[in-house]
Amino acid sequence: MPNKKSAERRVRIAERNRLYNKQWTSRCKTAVKKMLASADANDIEAAKNNFNIAQSVIDKAVVKGVMHKNTATRRKKLMAKHLKALTA
Repeated sequence: MPNKKSAERRVRIAERNRLYNKQWTSRCKTAVKKMLASADANDIEAAKNNFNIAQSVIDKAVVKGVMHKNTATRRKKLMAKHLKALTA
C-alpha cells in the first residue's frame, strides 16, 4: 500500500487508465475479429463494412494513445490482405 498521498493518487489514476485502455483494446480486437469472421464466411459486403468499422475503431484508439500507430497499421494491413484475397 502507498504511504504518501501522491502515491495513492497515482494508484487510482493507474487503475482508471488500465480500465480505459482495456475497454479500447477489447473494442479493437472485437472489430478485427468480426471483420475476419465475415471474410472467412465469404461475405464480401459484410467484410467491407466491417473493415471500415474496424479501421475507424483502430484509428480512434491510436488518437487516444491506447495503441501505437505501427501496431494499428499492422492490424489494418492484415485485414486489407484478407479482404483483397476475398475479392480476388
